[in-house]
Amino acid sequence: MERTPLGFLLVALGGFIGAVARHGIDLVVVDAIGAGTLLANILGSFALGLLLTRAARRRTRLFVGTGALSSFTTYSTFVGDAVALGTTVGAVYVAASYVAGFTAAAAGLFVGRRV
Repeated sequence: MERTPLGFLLVALGGFIGAVARHGIDLVVVDAIGAGTLLANILGSFALGLLLTRAARRRTRLFVGTGALSSFTTYSTFVGDAVALGTTVGAVYVAASYVAGFTAAAAGLFVGRRV
């Protein structure tokens, strides 16, 4: 981990970009409760899998992974959406999110290694 002013700046700038992109997903995907969160988490999982196979530089991983992707994906909203959906539908949402997230991450790893 890079504990320098530049490292902190990279994480902060990446976090800003990821948070703004996440808000954009919510503005575009308005059809169902949790759909924006689900889409952001799936896209972020894929991007993280791709990043882990393609980004050799620590600073790229700080900016994109720790900064942008960590603020683009969101666990707190995911939990809030699951609770709001109720026990049965919420449980299905959680299961679908984990399956889709792991599948997307695996796809990102696969694509990253094949490119």
